[in-house]
Amino acid sequence: MTATEVATQSLTDVANRTRLAAQKLAILSTESKNQAIEAVALALELAKDEILQANIKDCEVATAEGIAKPLYKRLQLDEHKLRDAITGVRDVGKLSDPVGDVQIHRELDTGLILKRIVCPLGVLGVIFEARPEAAIQIASLAIKSGNGVILKCGREAVRSCEAIVKAIKKGLSLSCVSSDVVQLLTTREETLELLKLDKYVDLIIPRGSNSFVRFVQENTRIPVLGHADGICHLYIDSAADIKKAVAITVDAKTHYPAACNAIETLLVHQAIAQRFLPQVADALQSQGVSLRGDEHSRKILADTDITLATESDWQTEYSDLILSIKVVESLESAISHINDYGSRHTDAIVTEDSEAANTFLAMVNAAGVYHNCSTRFADGFRYGLGAEVGISTQQMPPRGPVGLEGLVTYKYQVIGDGHIAATYTGANAKFFTHRDLI
Repeated sequence: MTATEVATQSLTDVANRTRLAAQKLAILSTESKNQAIEAVALALELAKDEILQANIKDCEVATAEGIAKPLYKRLQLDEHKLRDAITGVRDVGKLSDPVGDVQIHRELDTGLILKRIVCPLGVLGVIFEARPEAAIQIASLAIKSGNGVILKCGREAVRSCEAIVKAIKKGLSLSCVSSDVVQLLTTREETLELLKLDKYVDLIIPRGSNSFVRFVQENTRIPVLGHADGICHLYIDSAADIKKAVAITVDAKTHYPAACNAIETLLVHQAIAQRFLPQVADALQSQGVSLRGDEHSRKILADTDITLATESDWQTEYSDLILSIKVVESLESAISHINDYGSRHTDAIVTEDSEAANTFLAMVNAAGVYHNCSTRFADGFRYGLGAEVGISTQQMPPRGPVGLEGLVTYKYQVIGDGHIAATYTGANAKFFTHRDLI
């Protein structure tokens, strides 16, 4: 047996253990799952120093290897980020448990009862790059939704994720949930083998670059949920309040530029551009933002350091302190640009014109459409989902930040008393009552 075959067999065993553990988790009570989640939160708090030291080492190694600035920002896990992630774990524990909900309860005929019941998906395979706190968020959502999860982190975050998963497993060992419910993979070879395990894994969630997500989609038979680019737009309408518009623009670009919900393109109505652009350019550049603009915006900002934007800029997720600017003729032109170049993630309008706002919200094709607020609110924690396993930009649900509701499915349960289908066909067929009981 080759080394690859041995590794594949080993991963198959891991996946099988995860599936068996998930089957037991799926039938646990909400109280038992919440107790396990609290045990995980406590274990993470106790392991805080170990986790942060592991992250420092990851950052040191990544810096020596020349990691890109946006990726480094995602890799860093300071005390505040870790605290927020643990808060998110407890928030997941407070969420309503969707598992076991009866969506349909219907009498088909006397003594023949149909129910549609929410149930877990089974086993999740989540592949992410630099963000170690993602392991915490995903594990807590998996436990609450009754799913097993196989985590695959990027090599730059291995030490951090190993420390995190070690703590999670320790917490689970003190509960009635098997620690096999959460597993961690760390090598590229394991990623390729994970994508082949359609017998054991029910959903793959990739979190990474456009090219990486597409690679995953093209190399697995397992259903894939996720998003590629995060090319988000902010449109400043002719009826915008300039003070609001400047504050929202600066926040949406500079609050966390490495995040997928940061804006990459600023669209400005020509009627307000002359007044707005000089103010926003000063505010952005004071925060270290490099500007790229079309000919119109560069003419208005002639005394500002702004380079000429090219066609590729409208299609680029910078994940950095870089912003492209375009002056547009109308609301319709802004919407057209967004629908042509956007990644269907999150797009926003700043305006005091409610009709313009409603048109924008209705016509922009994105998972999140905002009015008079920053795109940075596109986040599972901020939406009150407790946490998220990722953001989906697909048309079919789940869409946007994916929390518990995206990790469950349903089954139809029919209970009878000797009923047979032949009774309801033929010349003397009985009729169904189809009476809803809830």
